[in-house]
This record gives sequence, structure tokens and C-alpha cells, in this order.
Amino acid sequence: MDAVVALVLSLCCLLLLSLWRQSSERAKLPPGPTPLPVLGNFLQIDVKDISQCLTNFSKIYGPVFTLYLGMQPTVVLHGYEAVKEALIDHGEEFAGRGSFPIFEKISKGLGIVFSNGNRWKEIRRFTLTTLRNLGMGKRNLEDRVQEEAQCLVEELRKTNGSPCDPTFILSCAPCNVICFTVFQNRFDYKDQNFLNLMEKLNDNVRILSSPWMQVNHNQQSEFTLENLATTVLDLFAAGTETTSTTLRYALLLLLKHPDVTAKVQEEIHRVVGRNRSPCMQDRSHMPYTDAMIHEVQRFISLIPINLPHAVTCDIKFRNYIIPKGTTVITSLTSVLNDSKEFPNPEIFDPGHFLDNNGNFKKSDYFVPFSTGKRICAGEGLARMELFLFLTTILQNFKLKSLVNTKDIDTTPLVNGFASVPPKFQLCFIPV
Repeated sequence: MDAVVALVLSLCCLLLLSLWRQSSERAKLPPGPTPLPVLGNFLQIDVKDISQCLTNFSKIYGPVFTLYLGMQPTVVLHGYEAVKEALIDHGEEFAGRGSFPIFEKISKGLGIVFSNGNRWKEIRRFTLTTLRNLGMGKRNLEDRVQEEAQCLVEELRKTNGSPCDPTFILSCAPCNVICFTVFQNRFDYKDQNFLNLMEKLNDNVRILSSPWMQVNHNQQSEFTLENLATTVLDLFAAGTETTSTTLRYALLLLLKHPDVTAKVQEEIHRVVGRNRSPCMQDRSHMPYTDAMIHEVQRFISLIPINLPHAVTCDIKFRNYIIPKGTTVITSLTSVLNDSKEFPNPEIFDPGHFLDNNGNFKKSDYFVPFSTGKRICAGEGLARMELFLFLTTILQNFKLKSLVNTKDIDTTPLVNGFASVPPKFQLCFIPV
């Protein structure tokens, strides 16, 4: 009995300590729902749709509020104004990488995505310089993407118009671009080792988007072999699955909206024709196609709550004190779905990026790659791949759905770390 009493007293002390600690922290932090001892606000969060949950909290507590994921406070920024103020106006102070336990265990704080401080600055500078030296933003990389787009078309032709799941074929194309950039070599789409890599990358995104993943030599040099290997892994993971998932979602939305598909294909055939490959110079003459691709990225909100940030020093933000090291979540969905900028944001409409004359219209609210100091390092490559892969596919094939368009469900399977589209099949009919 004495042991039981001692255990109960110890637990009570821990709970009281937790309550005292939370109450003293909360006095200076932005408001938010009252956390439970130890568990924090876990039980109040709908892990199946975190974006909508954050929107609901913002209606009660405003655009800046605090959630406790366990015993640690996390400041949430919701809406364009709050996200811009933090990531752009106070970019340096919000440039830290926040806590993401599963990634921390894998990366050990190395690489470009989950590193911090001087390590992150050095590795990011080195990565961007190296990618430019390897062709990023240059014509030879565009040539490589065009070549891979033709390889993708040839692989799709092999389906002979039969129903197929495009998941792995679409993963192979952007991954081969990364392979060529890093290794100066590409893989055949039937190479078993290559397919195993595709499967692992695909599984990782699905697992990381599951509910429980959301709530939980010269030693002075950053250029160690381990850090280099982690950086290359970051390039593969970020440069393959994000683009291939967006491509897959784009095909699903084009199946759902055949009127949009028809307009895009008319523009492709008018500007590019059928006898040459699309190139990036064509984009400025194809406003509807450009708008469609932007709308796909806006509508799916691929990384709904962004990767976690952290403040690099104590900062006064909107009259609240956010202590150094505090994790900060920035809701990209709340920016991409802003109804003032995008009327009827729940509707897929390329018109969101067109002016009254049908010209392409840029928007500061377009933040699928995040914004500020931690903006995606591969944004330029991703934009190039999305344009060239999609236009090349639509130049060569009609898309045929296996079900009636009204029965096509575009709701993501999971909506945690990433918005993963439901599985579907379609037929690529040569034109």
C-alpha cells in the first residue's frame, strides 16, 4: 500500500507541476483552448483534418493562438496577414525549424529541411549553389525535364489505353530528374530497385500524414558525409513525392472537370501544336494552362500546415511574448483558401488566377511552397516539372475516367502532413 500511496502522490505532484508550468507560460503566450495536464490539447484536435480544426480554433481565438501538443506550447498563425507578418516581416526571427519528432529521429538535425541555425544557413547556401552549378534554372535542366517528359509519355503509351493507376509512373518522372541532377544518371521505369525507392517514398508520405505522426571527420564543419547524405535524401524526398503527388492530384481534378481539360488542351494545341515538345517559353503564351496548374496547387493545399517553424529568439509578436525555441505552425491552407483573394475557394476554378481579359494574374496569397527564409529550395524545379510534364501528357493523350465525373471524389485520403489524393484509375488515350 505504501508503494501505491507514494505513486499516487508522485503523480499528483507531476500534475500540479504541469498545471503550474502551463499557467505561467500561458500568461504571456497568445490565447487558446485550455490544455489538459500532460496531454495538452490533443483530445480537442481533429487529427483527420487538422486544417479545418485550426480554422475552427481561429474563429474563437483569432489569427494567433496557442495549442499544447503534449506539454509543449505551439503557436499557430492563421490567415494571410499573420503568416506574412511572421515569415516575411520577421523572417529571421521565425526562420528556425520547429519540432517534428519523427523527422528529428531520422535526420538527427542534419540536411537542409530539418537543420537549424548556422548549420541550416551553410547547408542551404551550399545546396542552392550546387544545384545552380548542376543546372538549376538553366536551359540544360529544362532539356533534361523535357527528355524525361517524353520518357513518361512513352511509358504511358505502353498502357495501350487500358485502365491504370498513375501513382508510380508519375513518381518515376520527377525522381529521375533528381537522379540525373545528383548522379548524372536516370533509371528505367521498370528497374526494380528504382520501383522499390518509389514505393518507400510513397509510403513515407502516407505514414507521415497519418494522425499520430502529427502530434509527436572535422567535427567543426557542417560538410560531413552524414550531413551530405541527409541533404541528398532531403532532395529526393522533397523533389519526388511533392511533385508526383501534385501531378496525380492534377490528373484527378482534370478528370473531374473535363471542361477545364478541354480548354487546356485547346491552348496547348494552338500554342505548341503536336510536332514539338512544350518548353518553358510557351508558358507566357498559355495563361489558362498556367492558371490551371496554379489552381491545382491552391486547391489541394499539398502541405496544409507547412513544416513547423520555430522562433530563433524571444520575440514580441502582436503584443504576445513568444519564447525562443517555441514551435510555430503556419496554416498555408488558410492563405490559399482566403475568400477575399479567391472567391468561392472550395471550388476548383482556374479563373482564380485570371484577370477579366483572360491574362494570368499573380497572387501574393499563392504560397504552396511556403514563403520567407524557409521557402522551398526546389520551387523553380517543381514549377518547371509541373508545367512540362502536364502539358506534355495533355498534348499526347485524352484522359478517360472509369466512372461518371459526378462520382469522382477529390477529397484527400489523409490531410495531415500532406494532402494525399484518393487512389483512382484512368485511361490515357493517344491523340
